[in-house]
Amino acid sequence: MIDVINVTKKYGKFIANDNLSFKVLPGEISVLLGPNGAGKSTIIKSIAGLLRFKGNILICGHKNKSLEAKRLLGYIPEIPVLYDMLTIWEHMEFIARAYSLRNWEPKANELFERLELEDKKNKLGNELSKGMQQKVSICCGLLPNPRVLLFDEPLVGLDPHAIKELKLMLQEYKKDGASILLSTHMLDSVSEFWDSTNIMMDGKFMAARTRKEVLGTGEDLEKLFFDITEGKKDIKRRQKNERT
Repeated sequence: MIDVINVTKKYGKFIANDNLSFKVLPGEISVLLGPNGAGKSTIIKSIAGLLRFKGNILICGHKNKSLEAKRLLGYIPEIPVLYDMLTIWEHMEFIARAYSLRNWEPKANELFERLELEDKKNKLGNELSKGMQQKVSICCGLLPNPRVLLFDEPLVGLDPHAIKELKLMLQEYKKDGASILLSTHMLDSVSEFWDSTNIMMDGKFMAARTRKEVLGTGEDLEKLFFDITEGKKDIKRRQKNERT
């Protein structure tokens, strides 16, 4: 479970996240929707323990920067960062040692097979395309079988087969009770499996919906998204024109 409580993140005077609070329950896929610069990556990095912030974040009841929380957490960033001089298989061994995993090889081989990396085991990180690096990043994040998963724009750069497999994996983890949070600005990429969503703009949540609510009311989520994001841009344009 992810529990974000009154989290604010500033860069100098710029407010990237403005007093955000939300939960992602076990067995739930929650989506952060918003344009580039809305604050999605910032809150995900804060949850992952990569940024300082004001407020509280709990991972399955543990403070997010504690060792207990980190053992339960898998984070797949938007831009993969691999070790240039480690082979792809050595990346798996590195993660296994970091998490003190035993008998991890069958899981690693399964991930490699599903993401079509079997023939890349002995390739170095800097020898792979961005799409291949993204696949390796996914394997690193999933190898410890985390109970909480964070994905930042997970489908960007993946080929169609990898997109299909990743979507299947997300639903498998959901069925197994994991809490999953992912960010995207592409609504159609998550339309078939999201459970809850927060639409972000300027570091704030502008709307929150559950799939049950949307199905019950027949609301057009895409229209809501564009009403919020495009409407906000129109207001900013008018304010800018008034000042000039």
